[in-house]
Amino acid sequence: MHNNSQQIPQRTAHLPPVTPKWRSALRLPVIALALCSLSTISANALAKTFELTSPNEQLKIEVHTGKQTTFEVHLNNKQVLAPSSIDLMLMSGEKLASNITVKQEKRYAVSNTLTPAVSHKSSKIAENYNALNLAFSNNFGIDFRAYNDGFAYRFTGERAGEIIIKNEHLALNFTQNATTLFPEEETFISHFERLYLPETVANISPKRFASLPTYIKSNDVNVVVTEADLYDYPGLFLFGTNKNGFTAGFPNAVAKTTPKAGSEDRNQEFEYENYIAKTSGTRTFPWRVAIITKEDTDLVASQLVYLLSSENKIGDTSWIKPGRIAWDWYNANNLFDVDFKAGLNTQTYKYYIDFAEKYGLEYVILDEGWTKTTTNTKESNPDIDVKELIAYGKKKNVAIILWTLWEPLDKDYENILALYAQWGAAGIKVDFMQRADQYMVNYYEKIAKAAAKNKLLVDYHGGFKPAGLRRAYPNVMTYEGVKGNENNKWSADITPEHNVTLPYIRMVAGPMDYTPGALRNKQLANHNVNHFRPEAIGTRAHQLAMYAVFESALQMLCESPSTYLREPLITEYIAKFPSVWDETRVLKGEVANYILLARRKGDTWYIGAMTDMTARTLTLNLSFLDGGKYSLHGVADGLNVEQYAEDYQFIHQTVTAKDSLQLNLAAGGGWSAVITPAK
Repeated sequence: MHNNSQQIPQRTAHLPPVTPKWRSALRLPVIALALCSLSTISANALAKTFELTSPNEQLKIEVHTGKQTTFEVHLNNKQVLAPSSIDLMLMSGEKLASNITVKQEKRYAVSNTLTPAVSHKSSKIAENYNALNLAFSNNFGIDFRAYNDGFAYRFTGERAGEIIIKNEHLALNFTQNATTLFPEEETFISHFERLYLPETVANISPKRFASLPTYIKSNDVNVVVTEADLYDYPGLFLFGTNKNGFTAGFPNAVAKTTPKAGSEDRNQEFEYENYIAKTSGTRTFPWRVAIITKEDTDLVASQLVYLLSSENKIGDTSWIKPGRIAWDWYNANNLFDVDFKAGLNTQTYKYYIDFAEKYGLEYVILDEGWTKTTTNTKESNPDIDVKELIAYGKKKNVAIILWTLWEPLDKDYENILALYAQWGAAGIKVDFMQRADQYMVNYYEKIAKAAAKNKLLVDYHGGFKPAGLRRAYPNVMTYEGVKGNENNKWSADITPEHNVTLPYIRMVAGPMDYTPGALRNKQLANHNVNHFRPEAIGTRAHQLAMYAVFESALQMLCESPSTYLREPLITEYIAKFPSVWDETRVLKGEVANYILLARRKGDTWYIGAMTDMTARTLTLNLSFLDGGKYSLHGVADGLNVEQYAEDYQFIHQTVTAKDSLQLNLAAGGGWSAVITPAK
């Protein structure tokens, strides 16, 4: 019997460096001196400048076309992005944005309100932007959009037939002394679970690179670079230049894969093509996005990735149900105070279902170990009766989500997903993709589409960040692509500082399956790394605040049900927090230092405050409440939390919109509350 509680998963192993044939030089064209005079005349004849401003007129983008295409960006007349060049290169050698003639310029403005199928951040989204669309004489073009909180551009094509993209050029240049929080990667084969390393941009060599989203501070302005509407194309990475900027890099298309000895079910060796994508010549390409804000809190509030992504492609979404999940893998199925042997068996998961029913949780996940083998995902292991568990859960109003490795699913995904739906499963958790090449990007859409056909939710684990797929396929509920709580099983990486960095960078791209709810809380000085009984660094109140701060339409409770049942008041409190929101207000915060926000669901408000290892006193102004009295029920750091991180205190009081509260956060601490209209 395969029992993942007896073996540390291979995800913890260090993946060997990969040096595929993807890294081609990204340099501007070299013009022979003999042609200098002719080139200058030609460039002058082609050169044009276009300006685009945001609706509030504070953000200005200046676009230059001709010999090459460049843009620069100013916020309130301060330069944020210095002249930055872009291009798209075909295998034929043609450069689609060099020496071009603009044959048509189109401008328009949009002011709209959207209603997302799944309200990850809010049930209404304001959409306001000014657009500039440039059409070139070569049947390609570039679209630009300016929002109040950022800008984006994308290439467009109207050329018949298939094209092969050799590379895409982006030389992204910032102001002098720009700094970054750099999610550095070692290889393109990655789970995209990174720490954010503080660096000066000019000190990052061309050999070093990061995945997206990446944070840059340029001229005292926040910039988060990411991408949206990513389809049929590889993901973007940023490479250093030893100057004040980055260049784009992409994984080449995969030509061939072979299983890697010793981990054949999930790791592969690769051979690469000498291009990044083979695709249609008539299409829109992914948006290159820069969220640009003066205030740190505006990063957390931004919805640009969603706004820049394709609209709903699946039709009816009434069956999609966000919710909270009793999760097994973090706690290694370690039940206690029970009259049976816990493990990967039917009794254990019935216990999880009973726990979920008791606290009104919508889901239980059967993570790795429920299948007969990791490659045979159509049969369960002999000790688990999946059909019985699904039927049992339905009686308790608790649905089941099934884990699977990506490649065994890929080999027979239509039949496997139809089978899961026939069993009555509610969704899938797909794991170990650990790539962002064109094939893998297409895989995400393929599985999302097939899952929607079978009315299955999707949680993408072990893969890249959100890039807009959840708008087109609202059954895509959450992504990992984040260094979250599960890392407590093998490292001390998940610090309070890391936790208060995530809302300003990773969460800007979309929901993140961080898996909060750890009740074994320790200060760093007495923290122990233990795969089977993991401990979280920071206070109990810090973990609880995550249920307000961290966004995920499928939100996990990572501890063992037995652990939660020993602390029923805490568990009842966690269970009050929904997984989606009608409104979000980011009240205060500083990147990598602290955050204070308020979210509303119906007429109830949920407050979350988290800090790094600096103790802080924050003032919570309750003016966002409507008139009348409210009951506040909250959790704050205890008086002895410096020595005992699990120390906490409950808060109960009546409040109104006229009140302000003093929040005392310990080092690595937190504060949270549920505020309901008084009866």
